[in-house]
Amino acid sequence: MFINCPFDAEYEHLFRAAVFAVQDCGFRARCALEQANSGGVRLEKIVRIIKECRYGIHDISRTQLDAAHDLPRFNMPFELGLDIGAREYGAKLRKKSLLVLDVERFRFQKFLSDIAGQDIRHHAGDPIAFVIQSCPR
Repeated sequence: MFINCPFDAEYEHLFRAAVFAVQDCGFRARCALEQANSGGVRLEKIVRIIKECRYGIHDISRTQLDAAHDLPRFNMPFELGLDIGAREYGAKLRKKSLLVLDVERFRFQKFLSDIAGQDIRHHAGDPIAFVIQSCPR
């Protein structure tokens, strides 16, 4: 299961909760950190993992302005777009299931309105809520 989320210290408790939930549900947690190869292109690695995973968890809660640059970081929404788009490229990939999470309900509509038709769930920054949301039923 592909996990698309921030990898900083502030987010670590939620990342650990996601990995726990995924492993506890019998899946293998996969993310861009799984292979440290400075010679490889990070985007190619992410695309490969997306292709290999039937499920994906995408937390877009860090889509916010960076105070230093007054610009948002769109890495998580970008990778979500890659995973949604992957469903168009082959019969195997059409069966992908995704869980999209944000910190507040309906906040995503302010910056990523094209996914308004998706069922976005919120975790309020709580690892327990994250675990409950993360396991496919």
